[in-house]
Amino acid sequence: MSLERIFKALVSLGLSEPDARVYIYLALKGPKKRESIVYDLKISRYQIVQSLENLQNKNIIISDPKIKNSLSVLPFEKALKLLIKAEKEQIIISEENLLSNWKSIRKRF
Repeated sequence: MSLERIFKALVSLGLSEPDARVYIYLALKGPKKRESIVYDLKISRYQIVQSLENLQNKNIIISDPKIKNSLSVLPFEKALKLLIKAEKEQIIISEENLLSNWKSIRKRF
């Protein structure tokens, strides 16, 4: 599987493109400080902070206690399972909402 395919899969599972880039970078490079991420990915500091926050909200970011102020991510296998689980939950919620809407529309006819 190519890196581009993995990138597209992460985006299809709910990560934004910058979030997916940050995740892949940290997954491949290991623990890094924010400044290194900004420098290496050439993404604005603001966007890096946003991406790290988004990944943290998805429970994919890990603070590395060995290296002060550094961040790492869950291994790909674990992150993938979390993202798929979240996507499945979202699909179930969407299905329930659509069915509810459909039932209310049918009652009118």
